[in-house]
Amino acid sequence: MMTIQPVRLTGSIVRLEPLSEAHVSDLAVAGQDEAIWKFLPYGNLNTEAKMSEHVKLLLARAAQGTDLPFAVVLLESNKPIGCSRYLEIREDHRALEIGGTWYGRVYRRSGVNTECKYLLIKHAFEDLGCIRVQFKTDVRNQRSQKSLERIGAVKEGTLRNQMITADGHVRDSIYYSIIESEWSSVKANLEEKLKRSYG
Repeated sequence: MMTIQPVRLTGSIVRLEPLSEAHVSDLAVAGQDEAIWKFLPYGNLNTEAKMSEHVKLLLARAAQGTDLPFAVVLLESNKPIGCSRYLEIREDHRALEIGGTWYGRVYRRSGVNTECKYLLIKHAFEDLGCIRVQFKTDVRNQRSQKSLERIGAVKEGTLRNQMITADGHVRDSIYYSIIESEWSSVKANLEEKLKRSYG
């Protein structure tokens, strides 16, 4: 059985640190672009009040042991630019999901997402002893699907009517996964991509 504990994960571009209410103001600034929230189930978190409410919800889930949320901090500025988290944590089955991921729009195609995924997946397999890491994305979100396929996640199928989003949309979700036996090749692929990102 694996045990999930708060942790800091540091790369060359970003640091993932346990989410706290101290991150709210900077996250509200990073989340100003409405396009960030288009396919996420929470609605538009582009005010400090909405972001604060969302962070408190995630911290409550962390206290219950169902989620482990991270602020994504850009090393260059030492400011949070987005979030990601472990959720659907199934310790007895050594499995979890990586999701709730968003960044300020300016950081798209910057290497930030690749490094975040690398740090989170690596920690899951190499430190926590996971045998399965899963992801889900809105069936309409082509960018997210392509991103997951680029890192080597395997498309498993679609869960129909999987959730109702904040705007009332009934969402179908596509599930992807990486399993323990695939990690070494996924890791090599991600490390190659990161080398190119670092230039």
